[in-house]
Amino acid sequence: MAKQVKKTYVGWKEAAAKRNQIEYTEPTRLLDGKGNLLVHGGWARHNIFDYDRTVARPQYRGKEWDFYQVSNGRYMVQISMANISIGGYASANLVDISGKNKKIITSMALWLGGKNKVVMPENCDCPNVCEYKKGKYTFRAVTEKNSRTIEFYGPCKQGNVSAKFTMDLFDDHQNITIVTPFKKKGEYLPTRFFMTMKQNCMPCEGTFVCGEETYTFEKKDTFCVLDWGRGVWPYKNVWYWGNGAQYIKDEDGNDHIFGFEITWGIGDESNATETCLFYDGVAHKIGSVDVEVFPKPDKYMQPWRFISEDGRFDLTMTPTYDHHADTNVFNIVRMHSHQVHGLWNGTVVLDDGRKLEIKDMYAFCEYVENKW
Repeated sequence: MAKQVKKTYVGWKEAAAKRNQIEYTEPTRLLDGKGNLLVHGGWARHNIFDYDRTVARPQYRGKEWDFYQVSNGRYMVQISMANISIGGYASANLVDISGKNKKIITSMALWLGGKNKVVMPENCDCPNVCEYKKGKYTFRAVTEKNSRTIEFYGPCKQGNVSAKFTMDLFDDHQNITIVTPFKKKGEYLPTRFFMTMKQNCMPCEGTFVCGEETYTFEKKDTFCVLDWGRGVWPYKNVWYWGNGAQYIKDEDGNDHIFGFEITWGIGDESNATETCLFYDGVAHKIGSVDVEVFPKPDKYMQPWRFISEDGRFDLTMTPTYDHHADTNVFNIVRMHSHQVHGLWNGTVVLDDGRKLEIKDMYAFCEYVENKW
């Protein structure tokens, strides 16, 4: 690894060699009655962790969100709702990630206070409804056995937004659900944790309408990823998140759905990393991943090479667009992100040893620094 890696991971190679990848296969209680974490890291192919938001402590540090990102490689749509205890939001964005016209459309409802103002589902891997309605804004996400549907309605500068998308879930469509604890000075912070599920590789179709303009997305080239998160976080945090999905052909010309999920840098990853390949709905767990050259502050639009400790993930992203956002409230609450989109090339290796050559796959990776 290049020396720059040490800016994000001190002794990354040495730490990676000591990591476990503990897989949970049975329903497991996440917190005790006082909000202490019972799972000090681990991953599963479905959300089998029993999360009870009423016992999470301290409740003013709770973070909950449902974040859907849809893209066909030209346009990206983000539809999400979050409750971060001190407030929350429901929003929809459309971004021209090709960079051709720099179009960005945003509609957002904000609220302050009230950890119970919007109560979100405690499990994302079973039928449920997540909904917010107030004034001119509506967010609605419905999960059924073989599909998910998201809707958003609200005003924006250009008029009104009306968005609706449906996505496919296969029978036993696996995901990666992971519990990450946090440490301070080598000791676990007993009530701090992040549980997240990334539901990847969902073929998606729908429309995003703003005023007189309609953007249409078709399943032939559009995928959605759900980033579902629940946790009690420290005040300051950073992370990398990379994700993508596409159709690829085998030697006989048959189509398969391939995707990946790579996240790292958030908390203590001694017992699991949020790194996984997906092939036709099946999760293939890989080791920890890092980027060869730290992109901050001025290398975001230079190639990013990603390598996993086990050698099964070796892909390079050639950036085409940096979706940069910086929300800063008196430097007390800040969400600063570079979500970089591009074309990925290289190789990955599945659990059975098959090596897949990835050519010009559209995907993204972001680097985020937060105070919240």
